[in-house]
Amino acid sequence: MPIPSYFGPPSSSQNSFRRDTGREEREREEMPRLIEIPLLTHSTASAATTISRSATVRVLLTAFTILLVLHLTISPPSKSTYHSLFLSLSDNATAACHLLALTRRPHVAGTPANAAVAAYVLAALSFSSLPAHSVSYDVFLTYPLRRSLILSPSPRPSPGPTLAFDLVQEIYPGDPYADVAAEVLPTFHAYARSGAAAGPAAYANYGRLEDFAALRAAGVNVTGAVVLARYGKIYRGDIIKNAEDAGAAAAVVFTDAKDYGGGGQGRFPEGPGMPASGVQVGSTYRGSGDPTTPGWASASGCERWSAAEVAASGLMPGIPSLPVSAQDGEAILRTIGGQVAPDDWQGVEGAPLYRLGPGPGFLNLTYIGNETLATIQNVFAVIEGEEEPDRYVLLGNHRDAWTFGAVDPNSGTASLLEVAQRFGKLQKRGWKPRRTIILCNWDAEEYGLIGSTEWVEENREMLTSRAVAYLNVDSAVAGPGFHASATPQLDELLKQVQDPDNSSQTLYESWVASNYSSLIGRLGGGGTDFTAFVQHVGVPSVDMFFGGGYPVYHSMYDDFVWMEKFGDPMFHRHVAEDHHFTYSISSTTSYLREWQNQRSASMWGLVALRLADEEFLPFNYISYASELQRSAKILEDDVLGMPVTFAPLYKSIKALKKAATKIDNQRKALERNFLSLNWRKDPLKVRELNDRLMMAERAFTDRDGLFGREWYKHLIYGPSMHDDYGSKSYPGIDDAIEKAKSLDTSESWSFVQHEVWRAARVVTQAALVLNGKFT
Repeated sequence: MPIPSYFGPPSSSQNSFRRDTGREEREREEMPRLIEIPLLTHSTASAATTISRSATVRVLLTAFTILLVLHLTISPPSKSTYHSLFLSLSDNATAACHLLALTRRPHVAGTPANAAVAAYVLAALSFSSLPAHSVSYDVFLTYPLRRSLILSPSPRPSPGPTLAFDLVQEIYPGDPYADVAAEVLPTFHAYARSGAAAGPAAYANYGRLEDFAALRAAGVNVTGAVVLARYGKIYRGDIIKNAEDAGAAAAVVFTDAKDYGGGGQGRFPEGPGMPASGVQVGSTYRGSGDPTTPGWASASGCERWSAAEVAASGLMPGIPSLPVSAQDGEAILRTIGGQVAPDDWQGVEGAPLYRLGPGPGFLNLTYIGNETLATIQNVFAVIEGEEEPDRYVLLGNHRDAWTFGAVDPNSGTASLLEVAQRFGKLQKRGWKPRRTIILCNWDAEEYGLIGSTEWVEENREMLTSRAVAYLNVDSAVAGPGFHASATPQLDELLKQVQDPDNSSQTLYESWVASNYSSLIGRLGGGGTDFTAFVQHVGVPSVDMFFGGGYPVYHSMYDDFVWMEKFGDPMFHRHVAEDHHFTYSISSTTSYLREWQNQRSASMWGLVALRLADEEFLPFNYISYASELQRSAKILEDDVLGMPVTFAPLYKSIKALKKAATKIDNQRKALERNFLSLNWRKDPLKVRELNDRLMMAERAFTDRDGLFGREWYKHLIYGPSMHDDYGSKSYPGIDDAIEKAKSLDTSESWSFVQHEVWRAARVVTQAALVLNGKFT
């Protein structure tokens, strides 16, 4: 598809690093005349000796000065100079125009609309003068065929009204996307079990384990019921699983105004909150990647699991489910009797009184899905490294969206294209990264991180031996405040990166000063595309974004208009035009936070440049060891008095800290030596030290993976057993402790001890890698 005119040649102001070749040639022509010395005859030599010596000295000094000036003139800029230039190359209109083009229509994975967006991304990367290509996979996806939800006042025929919900998200007044609203898929849960179920309605708060435990404690039996739960605390797939384990016949998940109503600011389009008819759709698959190819890539003609094998994995829901709106959820709640729900289970002021049930309200739910193989496309651009082309720094964002995807994910896609454009401009000015940079645009993330997972599985050995780091941005901009999560060796790097808008301080300092959390999170959850890199292969990774949860998440209202209306007062006024409509984006009302989009692209690019260009990788494992120590103490305190010792783990952490300190001192010594005039730099020493830093994260993985979740190989960080979005430290130990508390048998506590030993062994392996020597 054609690229808009904002992709243009560099302006003349961007040519400051080009040489003045004419001036250089003139200086070279003049230089021989300056150093010519007349031949002296024998008769005049004696008299001229003193003069000739002083003249010679002057001429030689002049020549040396000219040569030095020439050297400084023609020397290429330093890497840090290019990094500063990267910040100056932003274009206020670029991200907005990209976002408008990316979100013109709904683009769910596997649809022609998403293929068109893939073509746009490919063309945009190519237009930035970056070699670009796409990789396709045939994967197992689901789409809705038929849905119905009927509410009766009781299970038996009665004079009360029966309500058949229309399950439709309403078009808002003045919606410029009304012409393509029909392309939005009917609301559904991806991979929901097809079938019909009926039962009394029961309310289960957020559908967490503790919520179902509270119901049992209150004497509420949900066996055979249709459970109603609100979204907001855990992954929707785990809500369905918990309801299934509690004996429910089906589950309905609604977006409560308490969590998504906009916090008193009103509903969209007047305010940022989810409209009353808004529905949050999403996946319920509790694994990563194509469900039919667990652990290997979904290449054409590959081995696949059967439907029965997929069902037997336990990662697909065993009961049917549907998502519904706030207004439909409240309609159901009005028919539920029984005990009054606790205060923290209630809704916003003005909502009906929430009761636990079950019944008398009775729900009949039907969902029939179309399960099919569909083609998805990952898009890549590669900037080959000059000195270490076989070491890779990867930047990734997904492209597919449940509807228009203005925040999730295409604010990140726009940032990725902005980074690519700036990298292309840097290359035209002579920059070449030390290591190879790969820009990745994933497909089918919303279904279960499928595009990134299939690619990682297909390229596992290459990534294991060559990947330096992976930098993920999903929803780049959803509001104010910078947030980051990382594997701990990258904490120091994140704290050092300059604030793109304030050269006197780091972004981390700005972050803390803005009263947002100063903590860098961890990457144990399975919520986005870093998962396969960290938890399957063990690649050091970062996930970054501005803002947090936003009210219209995964609904048809996550569009350009919502972004435009509720925004950043620092946004620079501009006009973005489409053939259907024109937006004038106000500096005081825009939620398309171009300012934040530019900051996102700047932050993302600066971290990538540091990792790609610095001679020594900016990794710090001393802080990693300290983090492991703290996490181990939390778990140890949780099992005080139980027959478990954490001594093996503490011993291995001590060895890791010693090894981390040693390699840090080795790096500093090499840096000091390289500054010495008498030291000849040895690139092999640098390479060997960097390889130890790069490979240490791999050592935290175990080939057997987590017990019962073998795909997850990382024993230090992984998702919670009962919340795929939740990050856990030492997930294997945590799972074993939870089970032992439930069973309280000697065997269960022995298994906890076994998991402590497993964690200790991988930490010891990481220490050995950092030391770089055999035992």
